[in-house]
Amino acid sequence: MTLKELAQFNGQNGTPAYVAVSGVVYNVSDSKLWENGNHEGAHQAGQDLTEALKTAPHVRSVVERFPVVGQLTAPTTAQQPGKKTPLVPLLVTAGIIAALAIMLLR
Repeated sequence: MTLKELAQFNGQNGTPAYVAVSGVVYNVSDSKLWENGNHEGAHQAGQDLTEALKTAPHVRSVVERFPVVGQLTAPTTAQQPGKKTPLVPLLVTAGIIAALAIMLLR
C-alpha cells in the first residue's frame, strides 16, 4: 500500500482507520482512541506515524496490538515521457558485454 492509498483509510465517512508504523499498516478502526480516525486530537488515521510514535507517551507495542492489514510501499515510478535514460550506465553495460564477448571468442 502506498502513502496515497493509505490516505484513503482515514476513518472518515465510514471508511476504516489505518495507520502505518515502520512500514507496517495497522487497522485501528475498533479502538475508541481512534474514533472517526482521529487520535485524541493529535493524529489522523490514513498517515505514516513512524516519526510521531518516537515522541508518543506510549510504546510502539501498543500500536503493534492492532491487526496488520498490509505493508507500506513506495509508489512505482514510470518513465516520464520525454525523459531520457542516462547514457553512462548504458555505455558501461555495453562495454562490459563487449569485453566478455571478446574474452569468450578468443
